Amino acid sequence: MQEQIREISNYLANFFIEKGLDEDAAHFLNMLINIAVVFVLWYMIHYLTKTLLLKAFKRFTNKTKTTFDDFLVKSNFPRYVSNVLPLLLLILTIPVVFQDYPKLLKVFETLVDIYIIFLLVLIARSLLRTTTNYMKRHERYRDKPLESYTQILMIIFWSIGIIFTFSELTGKSVVGFLISLGAASAIILFIFKDTILGFIASIQVSVNDIVRIGDWITFSKYGADGFVTEITLATVRVQNWDNTYTTIPTYNLIADSFHNWRGMQESPGRRIKRSLFIKQNSIRYIDEKDIEKFQEFNLISSYIKERQLEINDYNTKLGINKKFLINGRHQTNLGVFRKYALSFLQSHPQINQEMTIMVRHLAPTTQGIPLEIYCFSKDKLWEFYEGITADIFDHLIAAIPFFDLQLFESPSGDDIIKALKSFKEE
Repeated sequence: MQEQIREISNYLANFFIEKGLDEDAAHFLNMLINIAVVFVLWYMIHYLTKTLLLKAFKRFTNKTKTTFDDFLVKSNFPRYVSNVLPLLLLILTIPVVFQDYPKLLKVFETLVDIYIIFLLVLIARSLLRTTTNYMKRHERYRDKPLESYTQILMIIFWSIGIIFTFSELTGKSVVGFLISLGAASAIILFIFKDTILGFIASIQVSVNDIVRIGDWITFSKYGADGFVTEITLATVRVQNWDNTYTTIPTYNLIADSFHNWRGMQESPGRRIKRSLFIKQNSIRYIDEKDIEKFQEFNLISSYIKERQLEINDYNTKLGINKKFLINGRHQTNLGVFRKYALSFLQSHPQINQEMTIMVRHLAPTTQGIPLEIYCFSKDKLWEFYEGITADIFDHLIAAIPFFDLQLFESPSGDDIIKALKSFKEE
């Protein structure tokens, strides 16, 4: 076919020469006409193939059930493919159009080669985006950093494309260009330092399963506290609880420490760990009247009876002097309240009874003795979790006066004024 085109082109040149034009002028005019004809043909073929291909793809996607072809259209795959036929026209016609001008022929052949390289990269990018978007629709891939994999592959494709482009422009072989590139590797490493670190971090994040899309993470250094919505080669995007977004460099997930709450999300319960601060001077031994009162409390009635019988047997066997409560063994109001709080948690319907439930003392502080409540709620959703926690502490705070205990609270201005007034009155 190329020979037929060449014959037509030569016919025009010979025709101009026969009409009396100078040979150089005839060849130059012939080249201009050929350029105009090729441009018109290229434009018509490009327009027709793009229009027909887009319509064909749309009809095809409307008839099929799969969504893969829909993503092909969204990623401009038909537009890129529609350039193939016009490109073939250029490959066939350019050697004929510039046959009398070798230097121009070399320039345009180089441009066509570069065009082919970039078109192949664009088609590959379109297929990668289509595959990524299609895989995101499947449940098993939603928490995977697919964007990172796509970006890594795109960097590889673009790097190959740029290497071949420079090889075309400089006239050097690809191997020779790579050798020259190796000499400048230190500069390249410095320029693309962040990209390289992000590339390494992205691989480590994926292989070690450090972070997934949908994980709740807390990264105080960057003020991030929310769900991971996107993982790319360079950054991880987090949607915070206030609906703002925080962008974290991917490498920092490897270099710095952060909290990933996935373990809590996957566990059967969410931890409740808070303390009540008991005033130390409100703690005392309980007497018979207290025992009678506490036996009326349903949650600890049987415990009080059994515990008191055990203590009485112990004191009787050792002949303890009962004149002073400090002698022998006796229950305290704090100990009874601790048992009450534990029984309350063990009977609470929203507490997971198969996980750790504990009420314990922590080391005394200047604010009193911390009585820590440690358990796990069945519901892990934030709003329900906070409601369960508030319900538990509402009850325990209201129950404390029944055990003749007091909570520590820093004195307010009104407390100081009342104390001064009472002091003056005395």
